[in-house]
Amino acid sequence: MLVLGIESSCDETSVAIVKDGKEVLCNVINSQIDIHKLFGGVVPEIASRHHVYQISMVFEEAFKQANVKPEDIDLVAVTKGPGLIGSLLVGVNAAKTFALTYNKPLIGVHHLAGHIYANAIEHDMKFPAVALLVSGGNTELIYMQDHFRFEVIGQTLDDAVGEAYDKVARVIGLSYPGGPIVDKLAHEGNDTYHLPRVYLDDNSYNFSFSGLKSAVINLVHNANQRGEEINRENLCCSFQASVCEVLVNKTLKLAKEKNVKQVIVAGGVSANRGLKELFTAQKGNLEVCIPSIKYCTDNAAMIAVAGYYQYQTNHKLDDLSLNAYASLELEEMYEI
Repeated sequence: MLVLGIESSCDETSVAIVKDGKEVLCNVINSQIDIHKLFGGVVPEIASRHHVYQISMVFEEAFKQANVKPEDIDLVAVTKGPGLIGSLLVGVNAAKTFALTYNKPLIGVHHLAGHIYANAIEHDMKFPAVALLVSGGNTELIYMQDHFRFEVIGQTLDDAVGEAYDKVARVIGLSYPGGPIVDKLAHEGNDTYHLPRVYLDDNSYNFSFSGLKSAVINLVHNANQRGEEINRENLCCSFQASVCEVLVNKTLKLAKEKNVKQVIVAGGVSANRGLKELFTAQKGNLEVCIPSIKYCTDNAAMIAVAGYYQYQTNHKLDDLSLNAYASLELEEMYEI
């Protein structure tokens, strides 16, 4: 079964073709990072305009790389939300146009389900499972009893972890996107600033990163007032140590409580080296799945794979009234 995946929820225009939910024939991504770096973050209107400009060329390149014809496609899967509404609409309308032109079945996929199912490309998903979803816009702990049965157990009460990384990077003078740079510097420093581990030992599975972000801001501000120099490598190491300890501790605690067979780490921050290392050190005999870096950030292969398993699970399709949604709850979309 050949699934055409389309992803345009933020600032990556991506088209992929995946066979049987496993074999990635192509995964073409046109990133806008260099454009938005000028503004220190993604500008929605600019992002949507670039999607319009790039989408046809990305389609063309995908079919060229996969060496298949549009007529060979069995299913069209597209991100329907959540995300930037202007960006999402470009992908959704491209998907509907393709489906109408070639008379192909169409299915809308939740962006976060895509991140979770990116793991299915290189791993066999085992249930029950716990998924830690960490990205620029989301931080959630999700219990999965089976395919597409999502129960959100905990989530951030304020900033998402990826957002916190970018804000801390900006405070200490690093460029956008800040996450990979903070991760790199963290491995060159030591945890000398001993930042707070927010909600580490509470009885919930929720997260909070605004207080940690504020602690970094206050630390830098006070040092500047006293004329002291901040060691950026050590501060990055301290910040990352705080974040990763809370994420890993709560994830493994929930995995033990639910007696799961597998822990799935998903989203852009799953590419973080420090997070991977701490999971490896503390997982024990538990299987922890983390995608390859190329499947961690937004890409269409994950949408194609999610669309494949979504169709196999409930065989529900969308028609040409399919729309995009800036906000879309994972549990509500896949309520069974």
